[in-house]
Amino acid sequence: MRAKAGLSPADEGQRRATFQRARSHETKRALVAAAMALWRTNGYAQTTVADICRAAGVSRALFYFYFPAKEDVLFEVGLTSTRAARTTVRRQLRGDYDVEAVIAKALHSLQRSMARNPPDLIVETILEGYRHEQRILAGDDDAHTDADMFGELFATAQADGKLAAGVDAAHLSRLAQMHVSEGVRHWAMGGLGGRSFAEVVTADIAALIAGFDLRSRHR
Repeated sequence: MRAKAGLSPADEGQRRATFQRARSHETKRALVAAAMALWRTNGYAQTTVADICRAAGVSRALFYFYFPAKEDVLFEVGLTSTRAARTTVRRQLRGDYDVEAVIAKALHSLQRSMARNPPDLIVETILEGYRHEQRILAGDDDAHTDADMFGELFATAQADGKLAAGVDAAHLSRLAQMHVSEGVRHWAMGGLGGRSFAEVVTADIAALIAGFDLRSRHR
């Protein structure tokens, strides 16, 4: 194939690669969107890979190119929600910020996203996240995930003196994420008694931060 006028072969190759990446992301998003629409209507267990492929207009072979199994689409949905919450965190960090207020904004964003889905789908998403983490820890899956919602917040807060220097920010972030996952699960199952997921979990994480911070500053 001849390069387009005005473009070197290298530039043309880069243009094609960029286009292919864009199409790849578009196809993956289409599969996730089709799966979510079917899950909301028919339920997770009743929806097959074939159903998702038909709704997205792709072949089963293309589906398996992006996702090893239906469960991996579910895990991608969870990651998408986490990424959106992390984007909220980054936006808040651009100016003056309060750590607890940033957490609250991120979790309110997450709650609004979750509220569009039926409770059983929310629970399945959390459980798949646990199963994926277990596979990684067992060495059965070495895939890197970006499910860290608060790591950047705590690292920045520590650098800005809003969190004691002796606090293990990475460990604190993992514990905070555990609170989020369990809070989501209990909220979806009605275990919070009608209370706001975002408010309950924000308070829990704030107490966790205060404990870590106090212990570190008094060592």
